[in-house]
Amino acid sequence: MPNKIIPYKPELREYARHLRKNSTMSEILLWQNIKNRAFGVQFHRQVPMLDYIVDFYCHEIGLAIEIDGSSHEHKYFYDARRQGRLEKEGVVFIRFSDIEVKQNMFSVLLSLETKIEELLIE
Repeated sequence: MPNKIIPYKPELREYARHLRKNSTMSEILLWQNIKNRAFGVQFHRQVPMLDYIVDFYCHEIGLAIEIDGSSHEHKYFYDARRQGRLEKEGVVFIRFSDIEVKQNMFSVLLSLETKIEELLIE
């Protein structure tokens, strides 16, 4: 699924821009470690897809990174439905908690590197 662009609702473009300008601390911290092809692939922030926006996405390997903060605690079914719809489009997800990113970046980056290597081999 290299470089597959998933269609999205045009009205999400402005909201994605707003989210990029108002990133959470954990999004900023992770972005500092994955931008500029740090793992050999290019990630984009706050990418619209279908009816949703994912935190980070790599078109080259179809990998979405989601950081789940406190706002996700009561949205399990919404997140599951959202992820399921995007997985039907070929998107692979990796999720980290807000606390993981802030307190254990080494493990987060190691997990991410492993997932990227798996997808590059496929």
